[in-house]
Amino acid sequence: MLDTKLTDEAGRLRALHPYGVLDGNSCPQFGKITALVRDLLNVPICAVSLIDEGRQVYKSMVGFDVGETSRDVAFCDHTIRTREVMVVEDATDDDRFLANPLVTGEPNIRSYAGAPLVTPDGYNLGALCAIDSRPRDFDTGDRALLKKFSALIVDQFELNRLAFRDFLTGALSRRAFTEATEAALGQLARDGSGAALLSFDLDHFKKINDVFGHPEGDRVLSAVAAECRAIIRPGDSFGRLGGEEFAVLLPGSGMDEAEACAERLRAAIEAIPAERCRPVTASFGIACAPPATTMADWFTAVDAALYAAKRRGRNCCVPSAILSAAA
Repeated sequence: MLDTKLTDEAGRLRALHPYGVLDGNSCPQFGKITALVRDLLNVPICAVSLIDEGRQVYKSMVGFDVGETSRDVAFCDHTIRTREVMVVEDATDDDRFLANPLVTGEPNIRSYAGAPLVTPDGYNLGALCAIDSRPRDFDTGDRALLKKFSALIVDQFELNRLAFRDFLTGALSRRAFTEATEAALGQLARDGSGAALLSFDLDHFKKINDVFGHPEGDRVLSAVAAECRAIIRPGDSFGRLGGEEFAVLLPGSGMDEAEACAERLRAAIEAIPAERCRPVTASFGIACAPPATTMADWFTAVDAALYAAKRRGRNCCVPSAILSAAA
C-alpha cells in the first residue's frame, strides 16, 4: 500500500513547524543521545537533523561543528523518504553522494546510517544519523538501535510541543512565540530577509464570557485559532499571547503581504458561524521589522497599531506608523 505521507511535502512541513524547534539553539536534551549512539556504534559523528523546505538544521551533533546545511547536500533528505533506516556503506561508490561536498570535503563522509524521525501522525521530520569517515556496513542490531533512539527523540519533541503550546487553541505559548520572534530577528540581522508581525485581539470578548459563559468563550477561541492555522503559511508562527490576544509572525514578508494576510484573517474570523453569541470580530495591528529592530520596539509598534485599530472602531487592520516611518 502506498504511503502517501512520504510524498506529501506540504503536509510534512505543516507537521514540522508547529514543534517550534527549527531555529534557535541546539537542543541540549539530545546531546546525551547523540553522544551515546556515537559510542555504541563506534562512529566519529552522530547528529539529529531536521529537514526544512530548503535546508537541513542540526539540533544536536557530536564530532563535527555545523548548525545547518542546504537541503540539497543532506543525506537525511533521502532518509525522510523511507520508513526504514537508510544505510550508505560507501558514499564514494554511490551515484547520489560521490560528488557531495560533505563527501569530497569536511567531514569526509564515507558511510552513513539514518533512522527517520517519525511523528505520531506519520510524517518524517528528519533523522537520527550515524556517520563514519571509513566505509562500513551497519548491521541489524545497529539499525534497531538507531530506530529506538529516533523514537525517543520524537517523544521528546512531543513533550516540548506540549510545553510550548496553548492547550485550548493549539497556538504557540507566549514564551514559544517570543523565541520564534527572537529567531526571526536574528535571521533578519544575518541576511536582511525581512519579517512582519501581526497582533490581534477579539473585540468585546469579555461580553461573550459574561453573557454566554466560559464554555462558549472557549469555543470561540478554538474556532478563531483553527481559522488562523488554516490560512497562514507552513513557515509562519501563530501564538496566543494571553486571553483573547493572538499574534502571527510572517518571516520574509513585507508590509503589503502582511496587510493582505491580516485582512484574510480578519475576514475569516468575522465569517465564523455564530452559535450562541453574536458574530466575532477582531482588531489587527501590523508592523514590519527594519534592520536593527529590537524585539521590544517591534512589539511596541505592533501594539500601538492594534490600539489604533480599536480607536478606529474595531474590526479593521492598521499598519504601524512607528516602524514604518523608521524603515
